[in-house]
Amino acid sequence: QVRLVESGGGSAQAGGSLRLSCAVSGDTTRSYCMGWFRQAPGKEREGVASIANDGRMLYHNSVKGRFTISKDNAKNTLYLQMNSLRPEDTDMYYCAADATRLLLIRPSDYKYWGKGTQVTVSS
Repeated sequence: QVRLVESGGGSAQAGGSLRLSCAVSGDTTRSYCMGWFRQAPGKEREGVASIANDGRMLYHNSVKGRFTISKDNAKNTLYLQMNSLRPEDTDMYYCAADATRLLLIRPSDYKYWGKGTQVTVSS
């Protein structure tokens, strides 16, 4: 069992930056693929970025060059550095994990989820 708790959301101006964190607790001895997803009310949850246990990464086209996913295994924490923010980045952001060595993309691939942190970008 794994517990995920996101933090770092808030408000920013367009062009600004935020860094999201996801603290992982529980069974951290296994290999996990971890990801960031976002969802607006009434819309489907979409992948933002994923990172496999071996460090392979994948980004949604809309955030390439602006967002960076990383993890600190010693701190059991996943990060999402978000730069050059746009109003369309406004969403609830979720951290997810699944015990696999694969690089997962779809929300349905992930078993564990945090409760989310809100990001609001104003123009």
